[in-house]
Amino acid sequence: MKKLCFAFAVIILMSSSACVSKKEYQTMQARLLKDNELANQQLGKCGKSLNEKIKELEALQAEYDNLASKFEINESMLSDRTNQIDYLKKQIEDLKVIYDKQLTQVGDLTVLSQSANDNIKETLSQLEQKDKYINLLQAAKTKADSINLALAVNLKGVLEEGISDRDVEIKVDKTVVFVNLSDKMLFKSGSSNLTTRADEVLGKIAKIIESRPDLEVMVEGYTDNVPIKNSCIQDNWDLSVKRATSVVRALQNNHNIDPNRLIAAGRGEYNALASNDTASGRSINRRTRIIILPKLNQFYDLLNPNKVPD
Repeated sequence: MKKLCFAFAVIILMSSSACVSKKEYQTMQARLLKDNELANQQLGKCGKSLNEKIKELEALQAEYDNLASKFEINESMLSDRTNQIDYLKKQIEDLKVIYDKQLTQVGDLTVLSQSANDNIKETLSQLEQKDKYINLLQAAKTKADSINLALAVNLKGVLEEGISDRDVEIKVDKTVVFVNLSDKMLFKSGSSNLTTRADEVLGKIAKIIESRPDLEVMVEGYTDNVPIKNSCIQDNWDLSVKRATSVVRALQNNHNIDPNRLIAAGRGEYNALASNDTASGRSINRRTRIIILPKLNQFYDLLNPNKVPD
């Protein structure tokens, strides 16, 4: 570009040299050279300025790209925050529902607590004569133990005749009498059908039960851990329950014991008395336990302050 401008100026000078003097020509040539040099300087400055602007443009482009990337990231974060806010709003709504329910429950508890407080005050008032009440309980326990001891002695005396000690065991534990009967005395092997001997033994027990109408009778069936399953029996649970109900039916149907006093329960192979690893241990575990116990309302009466005698 610089050479083109200079050549153009030389041509002009050559064409005009025919019309001007040599001195004028030289003056014009010097002026053109100076103007050309000045133009070149200005052109150089423009080129330098252009390069600087290009670099500034590239820097601005890089900054723009960086900001655009940050904008996309911030936009994604904003979307996540919006979703979190929506989730938290839903949680707040759920918590408000729970709070309202709890507030209602607290109100109910306040009423209940007031009622319980009134009951406690009444009970404390009724138990001011605590020494008398404690003495009453001790006397009742002593009386119950004495009665049950006498009951156990009577049962043992009635059952001992014609029955070996290994087949029957009578124990007294606090206010309860336990009669353990071996399975071979009552049932055929793997069956819930009572033997003839069983009905004889149950008849003797029924006489004691009948003489004490204030007592209830619970019959519990137990087995060993040998699995059993046939067309009539599902497993040891089933066998133990069926044996207990067979005894209860016999007491009701054959010996006229009031069924309202009878309870049947099966304990399966659990609550064993001995290890099931030996034949003798399994024989001990196969048993029927008859529990003779006071009616529950008798204990409740003892614990009721309103029924403490003057």
